[in-house]
Amino acid sequence: MRDTRESRLLLVLLVSIAFALITMDIRGGDDSPLDGPREAAASFFGPVEEGVAGAVDPFANAIAAVRDSGDRHDRISELERENAELRQELGSDAHRESRIAQLDELLQTAGAGRYGIVGAQVIAIGAGQGFSWTVTIDAGSEDGLARDMTVLNGDGLVGRVTTVAKGTATVLLANDPGFTVGTRLEGSEELGFATGRGDNTLEVQLLNQRAEVEKGDRMVTFGSADNKPFVPGVPVGEVVGVERSNGDLTRTVQVRPYAAFTQLDLVGVVVDPPRDNPRDSVLPERPEDAERRAAENDAEAEEEGAEEGEANEEQGAGDEGAADDFPEPDGLAPPDEDEGGDEGEDGGQGTEFGALAPGRERDSTASRS
Repeated sequence: MRDTRESRLLLVLLVSIAFALITMDIRGGDDSPLDGPREAAASFFGPVEEGVAGAVDPFANAIAAVRDSGDRHDRISELERENAELRQELGSDAHRESRIAQLDELLQTAGAGRYGIVGAQVIAIGAGQGFSWTVTIDAGSEDGLARDMTVLNGDGLVGRVTTVAKGTATVLLANDPGFTVGTRLEGSEELGFATGRGDNTLEVQLLNQRAEVEKGDRMVTFGSADNKPFVPGVPVGEVVGVERSNGDLTRTVQVRPYAAFTQLDLVGVVVDPPRDNPRDSVLPERPEDAERRAAENDAEAEEEGAEEGEANEEQGAGDEGAADDFPEPDGLAPPDEDEGGDEGEDGGQGTEFGALAPGRERDSTASRS
């Protein structure tokens, strides 16, 4: 459109009309003469605006979503990071509690057998030096470790030290086929030799082919000369199978070890053997023995409570008797029946006042004479 004189005049005219209408609307206030045309225009253009908005909103929302996607992605990443941190914290707490429980059991076992130990953690597992079942621990010669030392945990025998470096050591596990340890059966004292089988059982050859053994019997280490490689009294395992004696010189039994070789974490290396053989004292308490002991403790507690209750009752009865025997104060005790307790001449009862007026009887006698 060319910039002509007519177009400029038209523009000035339109601006003047708009200014006049605005001035008229402002001065009219609530009674503006333009309210009617305004409502008519709103009723006409309102549906048009809604239709246009409905058609445009999806595109506007898409543009807003694209614009806000970066912020949302950052928020999602932040929430995922916080979730991972919480999971790690919960996992750390559970792991810490597990380590505390393992350490407590290890110290209890070492204390029961009077074993001086150096604590260590399993840091690697795998075959080594021709053996199939070995682990590496984070303690070595600088911690006082040497070859042929007994390794145990809170459950029982783990193995023996085979090689030692400055800060690490290799432990041959008891379930390795090349592992052998002397054993002693609980109670009967029957001796034997336990050998690993590469799984979670040990095979024990009892020296006495007629040894009486059954499932549930327990074994401990017999011990070695100079306590190397094994100290005595370390729990080995529980009998789970007994083979029939076929005339062999030995009797074979299968033993399930107490230690879980696939779940090793904290272990202890015995650097100071006990002075005396602990024999069976390190074995864990049987469940039935624990239940019986708990029942006995409950019975003793009930008996002590009953005796204490009877003693309290007797003490209460004694206190009541002592209160009854408490002497009355002088001058307040009631007189005997033959002292001032008879009726007076006036027919009144003299018992109540006899003790308070001891001269009354003399006065009455004098008056009679």
